[in-house]
Amino acid sequence: MTQQTHATPASGEGTGTPGEPRRDPRLLVTAASPSGWLKALRRNLRGGELGPVPVIIGLILIAVVFQSMNDRYLSAQNLSNLTVQIAAVGLMTTGVIMVLLLGEIDLSVGSVSGLSAAVLAVLAVRFGVSEWVAIGAAVLAGLLVGLLHGVIFAKLGVPAFVVTLAGLLGWQGLHLYLLDSSGSVNTSANGAIAMLTQTYFVPVVGWALVVLTVLLYMGTVFAVERRRRLAGLPYKPLLEVLFRSALLAVPLVGGVWVLNQYKGVPLAFLIFVGFVVALDLILRKTKYGRMVYAVGGSSEAARRAGISVDFIRISVFGIASTLAALGGIMLVSRNFAASVSTGGGEELMMAIAAAVIGGTSLFGGRGNAYSALLGGLVLGAIASGLLLLQMESSVRFMITAAVLLIAVILDAISRRGRKTHARGGA
Repeated sequence: MTQQTHATPASGEGTGTPGEPRRDPRLLVTAASPSGWLKALRRNLRGGELGPVPVIIGLILIAVVFQSMNDRYLSAQNLSNLTVQIAAVGLMTTGVIMVLLLGEIDLSVGSVSGLSAAVLAVLAVRFGVSEWVAIGAAVLAGLLVGLLHGVIFAKLGVPAFVVTLAGLLGWQGLHLYLLDSSGSVNTSANGAIAMLTQTYFVPVVGWALVVLTVLLYMGTVFAVERRRRLAGLPYKPLLEVLFRSALLAVPLVGGVWVLNQYKGVPLAFLIFVGFVVALDLILRKTKYGRMVYAVGGSSEAARRAGISVDFIRISVFGIASTLAALGGIMLVSRNFAASVSTGGGEELMMAIAAAVIGGTSLFGGRGNAYSALLGGLVLGAIASGLLLLQMESSVRFMITAAVLLIAVILDAISRRGRKTHARGGA
């Protein structure tokens, strides 16, 4: 048995209130030891905090199953196509996550993406507007729609389900009106719109992005942990920071190496990941993000704490519709056209399913932006595998439904586990 000892800090070391022993900050790193990591993992699992582990295990199983059935599944070309395919719905999913964090739902993201796609194509093709200006107008249209939804929900008290259901119908009608009898508007295959999904970076750019990402992560973590150490708070030791950086580097290096075997890292995937990272930083590191979680946890408690609940709700719906508009732009870029089916098919259900599968709770207040990436990869991986096996869409829908149901069951179980853990139950 290991004997526990207590060190007596030298004068001027540690922190503490008058009359209490001052603690040596060097003793505060012990929780970050390997045994501490295992204890924290067991504590999280008992408390219902499953994290991304189930999704990652699911991705591995999907890859193993489909690779065993078709050896082209893990080829560089198929994986590269997968990253481009998930960008549009992934951006919509990122917006859906924001709304789910409030404990609400947005049924209009598909229609908003279709409307923005129509605005983009009509302005760029029929009116000859610069494609960049048309892209900006399409994004603005999405923002205005989201703010309108938010105002009706927050100020008039109409349930979000009803507001966005009306939006689903109304904006789809406007989408059809803009495209009129033609039903489709073809865009240029060489302009700025097409560039979004047709651009691939040379290998050196991909490797530079990996190095830059890892260095930025390490620098940020070192700065945060240094401030915590100087303040006498528990902090991560150097070994753990390096270990976490290595864990980040492994998938980045592997992913860039695979993508470089085909055409390189696609711009569309970088845009999607960029928004995921930016939103994650906003949610975790800013006052606004903490207020979003607070409103999702309990709007009444947040209001009593002085948070402007109406502002949070309106802004979140604005962000969600803006990201839906970006998803619509990606669909136009990939298909070289905006049609009556753009955003009006399965995009809404896939966006919501990806958010839940990725780990965002339907009950509000729990989830993160990376759920969009993980959930998008799961659904994209399933769709890609079934496409290679030449199976019908009906099979994909049934499999997606089963995966979604499993994700919701896990969410409900983990929620029950958190309640039991909070009561001190086993």
